[in-house]
Amino acid sequence: QVQLIESGGGLVQTGGSLRLSCAASGGTFSRYTLGWFRQAPEKEREFVAAVTWNGGSTYYADSMKGRFTISRDNAKNTVYLQMNSLKPEDTAVYYCATDRRLWKLPMSMDPGDYNYWGQGTQVTVSS
Repeated sequence: QVQLIESGGGLVQTGGSLRLSCAASGGTFSRYTLGWFRQAPEKEREFVAAVTWNGGSTYYADSMKGRFTISRDNAKNTVYLQMNSLKPEDTAVYYCATDRRLWKLPMSMDPGDYNYWGQGTQVTVSS
């Protein structure tokens, strides 16, 4: 079983940046595609980005392209989400998760394809 712990959230002004981290323990981190999702109050969980097991390929939701960058460091069992040009609509709890299909492609936007989840980290963007 994989345990995931997110960190790096906080309060930032519009146009600012944050870097989220997700540290994993247990399991074999490098076997998994990793994803970031977010959930705003009274909204469904939304795909943000995903990265393949070796960091070689990435996949983004359209609204995040050009602003967010996902990366991973398998030596540190950590996945990152660099968020730039933040907007108030980016306010949400951000979660990382492992793809239940391990490294298999194509990468998925469906939360149902992800099995282990962290507890989330709050990101608030003020206008």
